[in-house]
Amino acid sequence: MARILIVDDEPQILRFLGISLQSQAYEVITASNGQQAIAQAGLAQPDLIILDLGLPDIDGQQVLKKVREFSAVPIIVLSVRSSEAEKVRALDSGANDYVVKPFGVQELLARIRRLLQSTAINTVEVFEARGLSMDYQRRQVMLDGQEIHLSRKEYALLRLLTEHRGHLLTQAWLIRQIWGAAFEDQSHYLRILVARVRAKLGDDAGNPRFIETEPGVGYRFPD
Repeated sequence: MARILIVDDEPQILRFLGISLQSQAYEVITASNGQQAIAQAGLAQPDLIILDLGLPDIDGQQVLKKVREFSAVPIIVLSVRSSEAEKVRALDSGANDYVVKPFGVQELLARIRRLLQSTAINTVEVFEARGLSMDYQRRQVMLDGQEIHLSRKEYALLRLLTEHRGHLLTQAWLIRQIWGAAFEDQSHYLRILVARVRAKLGDDAGNPRFIETEPGVGYRFPD
């Protein structure tokens, strides 16, 4: 049974989400402020977190950053903040998905299932999709039965994309993972790296098989 932490300061939202999730056989724990959320994320070891941004003590964006310092648990932001800037900021800080209130509970449940399934898939040592095979243990990449030789950073990029298949990874987040936070404003490094990986995979940017581009935001491996 997956354990889900709901973080929201509105009792009616906590109650509604709790009933909805428990009806799907999820174990539910709750937090009504940022400090509780950070503590629960560490102590209760949830399988997924649903995080509101408008918390009474600490802004949810800061909670997200704090949790990401010690945990890779999937996080869905659930917020009334609908601006593109807020969404990009949350994704850059490590959110896996962003849902705007008011929301449809069936859509939210589908997103939860998808993230939990993705997490389970990512525990395997070999990734296979679209003719691409990655043996994470051996660091071996095969394309249509032929081995592809990648540099360390090329491999790191492709692994991040495949580990988060179907999810948009922002440019800033990818740069932090591959080069470090000091290089966040060097987006041309990432563009060059993506182009090199595409060339080795024979991937057409206009009709991508492996790396889709969201202009000005980031990249994803197609679901």
